[in-house]
Amino acid sequence: MKIGFLGAGAMGGAILTGALNTGVVKPEDAYVFDLSPQVQSKYRELGCNIVSNATELGHLADAVVVSLKPQYAEGGLAALEDSLDGKALISIMAGITVETLRRWVKGNVRILRLMPNTPALVGAGAFALDSETDLTDEEKAFAEKLFSSIGIVEWMPEHLIDTACGLSGAGPAYIYIIIEALADGGVFKGLPRPTAKRLAAQTVYGAAKMVLETGTHPDELKDMVCSPGGNTIVGVKTLEEYGVRGALIDAVGRATEKAQELGRNK
Repeated sequence: MKIGFLGAGAMGGAILTGALNTGVVKPEDAYVFDLSPQVQSKYRELGCNIVSNATELGHLADAVVVSLKPQYAEGGLAALEDSLDGKALISIMAGITVETLRRWVKGNVRILRLMPNTPALVGAGAFALDSETDLTDEEKAFAEKLFSSIGIVEWMPEHLIDTACGLSGAGPAYIYIIIEALADGGVFKGLPRPTAKRLAAQTVYGAAKMVLETGTHPDELKDMVCSPGGNTIVGVKTLEEYGVRGALIDAVGRATEKAQELGRNK
């Protein structure tokens, strides 16, 4: 399948680079339209096809991944004209619904909406894909393979994509705050800053890996660390006293509501 990228900056570029590195997409089957000379140069050197405009991209590709900033989406999709008629459009833009995409793109276009997150840049992304998509079975299988090459894939109804935006889309920011705070705690008690940061980051990484690879409920894993009367349960009690659990739940809830609001304004 020939795949086009309408925008190949941070997120679009992470997807394309991951797909190239894993062999899911061959360079000669990748087409890129991006206004940045640096982006053009990068993917030209990797053997991808650099096209001169959005319409050409749509004509040459079987499916186009749209990774524009939401404020530029309407104009960018209009520039495709009817070049995607009978083809597939894959949108990774936050807050823009399938209904809105259909208004903005010309022709009979099959659409997959999804929510990525920035750890895709290091091959550890989380992708929420719209299970109500009208992509063909072949296109869905390709999308699964494409995004699985740089992370995990979860299929869900479109009305839950905004919730994924509030959880996994915005979630890295929450975790960075947690890592910074853990490191600050280590520094407060005497650890050198570089050591504290590495220990904090590795601890979060290792804990996440335990959840994903063992399939054990996080509550059980927490109990494995908490010895009776030990230092860990004292730390857990402190987190509960400060409402950390409730704050994270509310953060996901409010970020979800903001994503829904952005969608309604389109």
